[in-house]
Amino acid sequence: MPANHFHFILRLFLAAVLAAFIGLERESHGRPAGLRTHILVAVGACLVMLLSFYGFPAWPNRDPARLAAQVISGIGFLGAGTILREGASIKGLTTAASLWVVAGIGLAIGAGFYPSALAATLIAVVALFFLEKLEKRFISPRAVSLAITMVDRPGQLGEVCSVIGRYGFSIRAIELDQDEEDTLATANLQVERRGPARPEQLIEELRHIQGVRRLHWR
Repeated sequence: MPANHFHFILRLFLAAVLAAFIGLERESHGRPAGLRTHILVAVGACLVMLLSFYGFPAWPNRDPARLAAQVISGIGFLGAGTILREGASIKGLTTAASLWVVAGIGLAIGAGFYPSALAATLIAVVALFFLEKLEKRFISPRAVSLAITMVDRPGQLGEVCSVIGRYGFSIRAIELDQDEEDTLATANLQVERRGPARPEQLIEELRHIQGVRRLHWR
């Protein structure tokens, strides 16, 4: 096997290793595109870039960027498959973005831009892992999903909505389900923070409302 083929194989393995760091973070959060998906995307992108540079050396007027451009456009279909809508919230945007970054890392490794690929991996890992912790600690989520099970009596839902409004939250959507005996009702609400109050403060107040049996928030 020619020496340059060993160099190509090393590039493929390096792309897999760098993608694994990002894929492990997504895997730890239970995302549909995890470790294996990220590795496959990076290795595939790296292989396409190697093929672009070295696969057609004798062809006149060859353009190495053509195959790479197809990777960038094609990864959009894979990323779109990870984006899901649940009620008023959308999930999967971060995973789709990480797949796009991993494809870029694979292309960079295939082209021999090792420092840039390593820097991109480091930035992506920091953004996914460390910045998420900072967001959870210092930035409260603006949208909150509430599922409140309460006694089905006149004025009960109005009392709940009054507390939500008093804490600076607005109700974006509401669904009401009653049990078979009509003694309890579950209100599923999508609320959005308008004022300075934090969701934890709202939840604590709702728990103390008379007639509220169970409360789940996300």
